[in-house]
Amino acid sequence: MRRETEEAHGTLAEARRELDEVDRELAARRDELDHAKRVAADVETLTERRRDLEDEVRRLREQAVELDGLVRREAELRDRAETLERDLARREGEAEASRNRRHEAEAAAKTAEAALADRRAELETAAAEAQVARHESRRLAEETETAEAKLRSLHAEAETLKALIAQASKEAARRGEAGAEPAGDPLDELKTHPPVLRDLSGRETRARETEAEALQRVASHLKNLGLDYPRRVLHAFHTAMKVNDTTQMAVLAGISGTGKSQLPRRYAEAMGIGFLQVSVQPRWDSPQDLMGFYNYIEGRFRPTDMARALYHLDAWNGPEESRELQDRMLLVLLDEMNLARVEYYFSDFLSRLENRPPRGHADKPEARKDAELELDMPVPKGQSAHRIFPGYNVLFAGTMNEDESTQSLSDKVVDRANLLRFAAPKTIATPRAAGAAGPSEAISRKVWEAWLREPSTLGGADEAVGRRLERLVELMRGLGRPIGHRLGRAIMAYVANYPREGERPAVDAAIADQVEMRLLPKLRGVEVELAGNALEQLRDFVERDLSDPVLAQAITDSVDASRDTGQFAWRGVGRE
Repeated sequence: MRRETEEAHGTLAEARRELDEVDRELAARRDELDHAKRVAADVETLTERRRDLEDEVRRLREQAVELDGLVRREAELRDRAETLERDLARREGEAEASRNRRHEAEAAAKTAEAALADRRAELETAAAEAQVARHESRRLAEETETAEAKLRSLHAEAETLKALIAQASKEAARRGEAGAEPAGDPLDELKTHPPVLRDLSGRETRARETEAEALQRVASHLKNLGLDYPRRVLHAFHTAMKVNDTTQMAVLAGISGTGKSQLPRRYAEAMGIGFLQVSVQPRWDSPQDLMGFYNYIEGRFRPTDMARALYHLDAWNGPEESRELQDRMLLVLLDEMNLARVEYYFSDFLSRLENRPPRGHADKPEARKDAELELDMPVPKGQSAHRIFPGYNVLFAGTMNEDESTQSLSDKVVDRANLLRFAAPKTIATPRAAGAAGPSEAISRKVWEAWLREPSTLGGADEAVGRRLERLVELMRGLGRPIGHRLGRAIMAYVANYPREGERPAVDAAIADQVEMRLLPKLRGVEVELAGNALEQLRDFVERDLSDPVLAQAITDSVDASRDTGQFAWRGVGRE
């Protein structure tokens, strides 16, 4: 047993020796492997370095070739520099000679410029004088034409007067009454009712109704007659009639045949308002053509139908027997009002309308005196002139054709009117048979005035109106056509009186109407190119803030159509 143990120990010792030998062998192999790895890494590094050196050698060779080229280029440039230096010296000599010649030319140019400036000043003075002369020539030609027409009229009137004098002299001689005063009241003819008032006095008074009911009746009446006016146009004209205290009249403009005259006539017919059409004549040149004249031979005042109507509707100067008529409404239409120069026959009348006292404040004579029309006739010593007050129960409208035979409206009329411009139709409507005649009842003045509203009734909408007005003031100032307080108040009155659907005022539609009727006509003559940006801002305001793309497009169309002349001309808007 012991021997076996010893043998086992010997075997174990032998195995340990062998294991130690193996460990030493393994350690030696590991050292060799590490050495081999280091050698391999060194070889790889050296290989990479060799490639870098080869690249560097190639680059240096290329640089050497390039350097050789640069050396050759340097030699060429030196030769070129010497050539250029010689050329520069020659050019400097030439430049000095050119400078001397330039100084001489500049001196001559200054002399020529001075002479040209003098000549230009002379030409500008001559052009200004020529422009003044052209204006003066046109003015004199117009005055001459008017004077010739007046002279022809006076000659005709003189012949008539001679005949009347001769006849009166014969009659006086025959009756032995030469030099006697004419008998009778010189205002007899004025005191007779014109046909329009005879018709109006024979109507029954319409029962009280709402404004919406009346407008619906008017729209139905127009439709029955085959007249197709957009609802927006009907509301615009109706509102223009309501605000005759802040805007004295409505003018309907456009080419012939667009329905300008039919709208006020049929509107009055259906609304129950008396309608008097005054046909303007080309020869009109004084207020007498509107109101009448005093015939010195007959010793009588010869009134027009308009003068007779105004007299009977005047609650202060009219006859007592016409009190019932003074509660009715009358619409006077100046048809083709621009056949004659409006400022000749209508300017004074328009000023009287503008000077009327506020509605409800005309009971005092001193308040009415600047608005009353004085009849053109002799006044016996100690008596007052005969006067007529055009009250708010008389509405005024006018039509104007736009062709070569007509005159343009003066700024005074444009500033005091709502101008509805009828655009040319895009299609020709098929004619329809006219319907039945209009209603025979008459609206009372009390019912009409019950529909009127003050700007204070706008309520919460007044802030929106104020913001839009401020923007319009800014835009119009930028266009060189600033808005005054009078026009601002007129726009506010129009918005307040625009027909309502429900309780809330139609602010945007009403202000868009006023842009169309009051502001765009004021832009006549604005230079399109210079005002292009401002016109575009106005167009954007109409489309974005007032939500009226139809009017915005009409502004664009008018701008485009005005480019040929260079000056803006409002051409109207066609609504469906």
